[in-house]
Amino acid sequence: MKLFLVKPRGFCAGVVRAIKIVKRSLEKWGSPIYVKHYIVHNKQVIDSLKKEGIIFVEDLKNVPKYSKIIYSAHGVSPDDRIEAKKLSLFEIDATCPLVTKNHRAVVEYSQKGYKIILIGDKKHIEVIATKKEAEKDIFVVESLKDIEKLNFSKREKLVYLIQTTFSSDDVKIIEEELKKKYPDIKSLSSICYATSNRQNAFKSIIDLVDLALIVGDSMSSNSNKLKDIALKNGVKAFLINDPSEIFFHWFKNVSKIGLTAGASTPEDVIESCIDRLKDFGVKEIENKIFIEERVVFSI
Repeated sequence: MKLFLVKPRGFCAGVVRAIKIVKRSLEKWGSPIYVKHYIVHNKQVIDSLKKEGIIFVEDLKNVPKYSKIIYSAHGVSPDDRIEAKKLSLFEIDATCPLVTKNHRAVVEYSQKGYKIILIGDKKHIEVIATKKEAEKDIFVVESLKDIEKLNFSKREKLVYLIQTTFSSDDVKIIEEELKKKYPDIKSLSSICYATSNRQNAFKSIIDLVDLALIVGDSMSSNSNKLKDIALKNGVKAFLINDPSEIFFHWFKNVSKIGLTAGASTPEDVIESCIDRLKDFGVKEIENKIFIEERVVFSI
């Protein structure tokens, strides 16, 4: 069997930055340190940090007064920041800069009198937190049906932005319909470079393979979108956390495999999956580099 390894894959700059912030905080202050939500959506990363003394919480009311709290890469709502101040928590912000940019845009355009459409998954923590910045002025759209429900007047000033990890294919379809219904709507390009790169890189090889493997966590939005790309192209696909979730019977009548990884997946986990595939009969490996990423976010 032949394995096509897609690049870019795995950690993006926002994930690298968030994990560095957690590790440096541990080095500086020691445990316990609390993190609002999972710092990134990956089980291996979470389990490793738990062992080092990180405590993950969903509700800040469960954090003792005067503790240190780190906000996850997905962002945090204004309500949580207010609660943190009430509890006299020491706040450390690991929000991805691209997510922060969206938060600031929502505040800015709300103050300018715009109604804001946020294209994204209504249940995703990034979308939930972003919406809280201007709840009365923001409307979440995740499908064409949601556009049908919008009823803005012609005089209304409109702008839209996008969840950073949303599917670029889905965005195109929704954008087209939005612009048909509201031709004067203002666009803020906000889908993450890493999301676009990983999706486009995977698309570039999907027609070459019989089976697609995506190394990533089931709670990772961008990992699930990568799996969707394969399925939409008629390619059998599996989302796997680690090598133990790869099974020999998958490879019956398979000669070419494509492998990529979500933006929260560590490289050592990817490498261990590659080793597993070698054990199952992969004899040839070809690296497929779509684009070189050089983005770094400072701490």
